[in-house]
Amino acid sequence: MEKLLQISRIIDALNDRIGKLAGWLVLVMVLVGVWNVVGRYLGKAVGQSLTSNAFIETQWYLFDLVFLLGTAYALKHDEHVRVDVFYSNWPPKRKALADLAGTLLFLIPFCILAIGFSWNAVIASWQTLEISPDPGGLPRYPIKTVLIVSFLLLILQGISQAIKNYAIFTGQLQPQEEKHESEL
Repeated sequence: MEKLLQISRIIDALNDRIGKLAGWLVLVMVLVGVWNVVGRYLGKAVGQSLTSNAFIETQWYLFDLVFLLGTAYALKHDEHVRVDVFYSNWPPKRKALADLAGTLLFLIPFCILAIGFSWNAVIASWQTLEISPDPGGLPRYPIKTVLIVSFLLLILQGISQAIKNYAIFTGQLQPQEEKHESEL
């Protein structure tokens, strides 16, 4: 079990780094958005175009990256949406069993299906080196690839969560402490 927990820690570290990168991309996205607004109005004032479709699409792509690369990070830190009417009052072993079942029966199969349904569109985009139809637009194939990467990262994090939940359920790992209001 210790080898599996070591694999889990490696996956957690990977998704932590990627999640923190996604967090920094929020700042870049906001800066690009501010430039898009300022450039539009300042450009009108000086009679010069100071923004472009490429800047607008860059902002969209950054949003995509933040969302797609942040999903595994959110799962790792238990920040995903959960309806926990019953779950919040369950003991740790029952929570671990519910999370393990949810990961194996729903999360991982859903991610595999999402990759399967996205695969041909991503391949076709790479084959044609798809570019935005807007004048001065950006290539679309790299951002479409991130869709598959994000689901792969989510599968990896699901595996990590499954390992930890199994270890908690079997008593080989202590559950993490609940967050206190002061930490939020």
